[in-house]
Amino acid sequence: RSINCLSIGEREEREPHRERESARGRGTGSRRTPEARTRGHGDARAQGNQEDSTTPTPTPTPSAASTGNMEGYYMLLFMLFAAACGYFEIVGKKKGGPGGTASASSSSAAFQAFKNNYLLVYSLMMAGDWLQGPYVYALYQSYGYDRGDIGKLFIAGFGSSLVFGTIAGTLVDRHGRRFGAMMYVVTYALSCVTKHWSNYGVLMVGRLLGGVATSLLFSTFESWLVGEHFKRGYEDSWLSEIFSKAVFLGNGLTAIASGLLGNVLVDSFSEGKVAPFDAAIVVLTIGGGVIICTWTENYGDSQGKKSVMESFNAAMGEIKKDRKVLLLGIIQPLFEASMYTFVFMWTPAISPNDEPIPHGVIFAVFMLASMVGSSIAGKLLSDDKVPVESYMQYVFVVAAMSLFVPSIISHTSLSEQAADSEGLLSFTGQIVVFAFCVFEACVGLFWPSIMKMRSAYVPEESRATIINIFRIPLNLFVCTVLYNVSLFSTATYLGMCSVFLVLAAYCQLALHRMVQADKAGYTYDEVKNENV
Repeated sequence: RSINCLSIGEREEREPHRERESARGRGTGSRRTPEARTRGHGDARAQGNQEDSTTPTPTPTPSAASTGNMEGYYMLLFMLFAAACGYFEIVGKKKGGPGGTASASSSSAAFQAFKNNYLLVYSLMMAGDWLQGPYVYALYQSYGYDRGDIGKLFIAGFGSSLVFGTIAGTLVDRHGRRFGAMMYVVTYALSCVTKHWSNYGVLMVGRLLGGVATSLLFSTFESWLVGEHFKRGYEDSWLSEIFSKAVFLGNGLTAIASGLLGNVLVDSFSEGKVAPFDAAIVVLTIGGGVIICTWTENYGDSQGKKSVMESFNAAMGEIKKDRKVLLLGIIQPLFEASMYTFVFMWTPAISPNDEPIPHGVIFAVFMLASMVGSSIAGKLLSDDKVPVESYMQYVFVVAAMSLFVPSIISHTSLSEQAADSEGLLSFTGQIVVFAFCVFEACVGLFWPSIMKMRSAYVPEESRATIINIFRIPLNLFVCTVLYNVSLFSTATYLGMCSVFLVLAAYCQLALHRMVQADKAGYTYDEVKNENV
């Protein structure tokens, strides 16, 4: 999540007059002069080998008319997706879900209390993450570090998630998911505390802690929820309701609200860009308090006798033994790698030469599109006639097509700049933005759907460990992209993501056939070879 700062914070925190550095070659961890800190990092991407030029590049100032036209299209999309969100939520409540699934869950006061408690905690944990996102890059920049040093910090974060995250998953399965949730609160809060120091070593420690926390965020809470849900005897189908609402609230409304709050805090307090990190500590502490007071413990390795290595080997054995789990382990990193690459690339795709586009408005539109996707997922998951293994094939295909749009445009007669020097979108720019909104809707569909499939196929005793193993290829890929971000064009990277998504669709098709074969009493090989 905090990686959004690479595409938002880097550009929004730019000073109106960006001076070039005439002196280079400082060592890692050294500080630049205050004058040098005013230079924006977008210049490096736009100017390439001309970095040593001492000629200042003025930032274009859009006219009032062009600003109105520019934001008019974004506001149209904002209202369109807001109306769609409202429609799906209202219709969903009126119908009460097909087959009475939703109404049945609504009649259980205990389940409603359980669901609301989890949604509150999950939203607070996500708020602690979202508050930091837009300001990580900007804070490092304000401390005087250049793009290369900042890139190393981000690579360290993903490397930490790669190495220590899996170990953390095994510890969570062994010592308890509630314990793991509190580990997340403590490690992420400590990561936020390090932002008060400008020392490069301290900031590096913060990134390492943040990497571990991210792994815990995306495995521990889901593992606790699934384990506790079945321990309390609730129906399997009711999980879908929690998953879709968690994505709607935690990845949608919370993201928008956190962005607005962070902006107010930066403008209102003397701490400046550190203020959102302090607010994140407060939010995480409140969430931790709710966990301590209301959550009970559940375990994966209930006996607690396995060592870390034994737990890891057991999880790998489950992945190798069950083809469905293996396919999920391929599908998840393929989609998430595409998603994180999109996070890096959407800004240069729309604003390749640092045109002054409204990043905050676009981000809000993307989040609303994601909320539409999660609302659609909620309706689909509550309908037993539409298996999640079936419709996700088409979601991946649509996602692949949406990210391939910039590549198509760049190789046809439609090729033109997405935005002009004043940030006014061209016709092709509007197409690209809409395509990106479609991809974000697919992201909203993906999260509750992959959670539902993991709850069905990933074994309970190794759930947190396996989910973190799924993230190993993702972290490797993201580190590679960060290290070689200037090697290929934006359209090439997004085209590569389209290939990943087509592969994910193929794996999803295989998973769907496998599930159909199980239900019909056939083996997957029989269905594959004889078209049973």
